[in-house]
Amino acid sequence: MPPGKVLQPVLKMKVDELFLYWLSEASTQRMLQDCLRRIQAPGRDLPTAGDAELPGVWPAAPLAATPRPGGLDLAATPGPGPALPLGAACSPRNAPHARGTRRSAGTRVVQTRKEEPLPPATSQSIPTFYFPRGRPQDSLNVDAVISKIESTFARFPHERATMDDMGLVAKACGCPLYWKGPLFYGAGGERTGSVSVHKFVAMWRKILQNCHDDAAKFVHLLMSPGCNYLVQEDLVPFLQDVVNTHPGLSFLKEASEFHSRYITTVIQRIFYTVNRSWSGRITCAELRRSSFLQNVALLEEEADINQLTEFFSYEHFYVIYCKFWELDTDHDLLIDAHDLARHNDHAISTKMIDRIFSGAVTRGRKVQKEGKISYADFVWFLISEEDKKTPTSIEYWFRCMDLDGDGALSMFELEYFYEEQCRRLDSMAIEALPFQDCLCQMLDLVKPRTEGKITLQDLKRCKLASVFFDTFFNIEKYLDHEQKEQISLLRDSDSSGPELSDWEKYAAEEYDILVAEETAGEPWEDGFEAELSPVEQKLSALPSPLVQRPFFEAPAPLGAVDLYEYARGDEDLEPL
Repeated sequence: MPPGKVLQPVLKMKVDELFLYWLSEASTQRMLQDCLRRIQAPGRDLPTAGDAELPGVWPAAPLAATPRPGGLDLAATPGPGPALPLGAACSPRNAPHARGTRRSAGTRVVQTRKEEPLPPATSQSIPTFYFPRGRPQDSLNVDAVISKIESTFARFPHERATMDDMGLVAKACGCPLYWKGPLFYGAGGERTGSVSVHKFVAMWRKILQNCHDDAAKFVHLLMSPGCNYLVQEDLVPFLQDVVNTHPGLSFLKEASEFHSRYITTVIQRIFYTVNRSWSGRITCAELRRSSFLQNVALLEEEADINQLTEFFSYEHFYVIYCKFWELDTDHDLLIDAHDLARHNDHAISTKMIDRIFSGAVTRGRKVQKEGKISYADFVWFLISEEDKKTPTSIEYWFRCMDLDGDGALSMFELEYFYEEQCRRLDSMAIEALPFQDCLCQMLDLVKPRTEGKITLQDLKRCKLASVFFDTFFNIEKYLDHEQKEQISLLRDSDSSGPELSDWEKYAAEEYDILVAEETAGEPWEDGFEAELSPVEQKLSALPSPLVQRPFFEAPAPLGAVDLYEYARGDEDLEPL
C-alpha cells in the first residue's frame, strides 16, 4: 500500500495540533484583534513583512518540534494553506522572513473575505392563499358603485334616506333587498332616523375596500365595534326589519308582542345551523360555509315565509312555541327537568334529561343556579330531538352521552344509559335485549374505527345515527325502529333527490294537528287559541295570565329583545 495513504490521517492530526497551538498564543490573538480593527476601519495601510517590530504586526508563532511517529519529517510535507507555518524543524528565530511572508498572505485572506448574501426568503415566492375577508376582486369599480349610490340618494329629500328608502339604496349597492336593515343601522341611521349621503358613502367605501365578499360585508354591518364576529343580539335589528316588512309576516303587525318571540326562534335556528363551533359567535368563515345568506336573498323572491323552512318559517316557530307552552305549565317562561321529562309522553329517559340540565349542551345563569332552561335552549332541544341526522344534533346528543368528556363513548357509558331503557321495557312487559347483544348490534351499525369506543366522527359517518341515539335514551322511537326492518331504514336514508328532513316532516305534521284542533274548537289549553291564530291571519291581545307575565316587553322599533333572559349570556360565550 502506498505510504502516503497510510500517513495522511496522522498528518491531519498533527496539522490540527499545530494550528490549535498557534491559535492559543497571546501574540496570535492580538494579531487577530488588530485584523478585526482594520476590517472595521478600512483605509489604513497594512504592515509589510519588514514591520515585524511595529505594533499590530503578526508575530512569529513558536512551534514545538515534536517528532512524528515513524520518523516522518513534517517539513518535507507541503502545508495545507499559506497562513499556517509548518516548519517544525525551524525555530521562530531562524526564519523570521519566511514566516512573515506567510503571515502577510494570511492577512490578505482575512481582509478580502466577505460574507455571501443570504438567499431570498422562500415565503416571498408563495402567493397569498388566506383571505379572511374574502378574495379581493380586481374587476370591482368602486367609483362606479359610489356614483350609483349618490344618484340614488339624490332622489330623496335633502339627500337623506330613511328606513323606507333603504331598499333602493340596497339595490344600488348590489345587495339583496333585506340587507336594507343592516345597511341602515351600519351607517348609524337608528340615532337620527335617517342617513346622509356623505356618511353612507364613507361607510360603504370603507366596506368595499376591506370586505371582499358578502359574508364579510354582512358581519361588518352588524357586528359590535371592536369585534369581528356576530353574537345573538347583533341579529335583532336585521330580523326586526324582516318582521316589519316581509309580506308573509304582515299578520304579525297586529301583535307586536309576538315579534320578539319569533325573532328569538329564528336567532336560535341561525346559531344552531351556522355556529358550528358552538362558541356563540358567528365568524365570517362560518357564515361563508353556511346557506344563511342565500336564504336572506330568497326573502325577496319568496312571498310565503313558510317556504323558507331552514330559518324563517313561521309555521316552525308556531310548532316550537306551542310545544314549549305545553310544558311550561306555570308560565314562568322557564322549564325544569320535571317539565321537560313530560315531552312526548315521557319518551326520553331521566338520565338523559339530567344530562341536558348538567350544562353539557346548555349555558346560562338559570341552568346553573336554578336548574331551569329557557325557551332558547328548548329550541335547540326540540330540533335535536326530532332530527338526529344533522351534524349539530349528533354533536348535541354526543355531548350528553359523553359522561367523562373524553371525546369518545365507552362501553360503560353506553351501558349506563341502556340500563334505564331495560327497566322501562320491563315495566311495559316487553323483553329487553341483553346489553351484550344490543352492543353488538350498535357496533355493527356504527362500525367504529377504534375498537372499544365510539367517536363523534364515527357517528357522523353513520347514516343511522338516529337509531343509535334512540336505542339508548328514547323509548318510543326505539320501539318504532324495532318494528321497522333495518333494510327499510337504510333505504330511507339512501333515497336520492330533494327530500324533507326529519325536522321538516315533524313540523309539518304537528302544525296540521294544531291547526285542526284550533279549527275544531278544541284547543289543547284554555286561552291558547286567542294567543296564536295563524289560521285567521291575526292575533288578538294576550289574555291573563300572560298580560301579567309577558314573555317579553313590547318591542321598540328596533325589537328590544332581552336575550339575556332566555338565551346564552354574553359572559358564557366560551366553547362548551
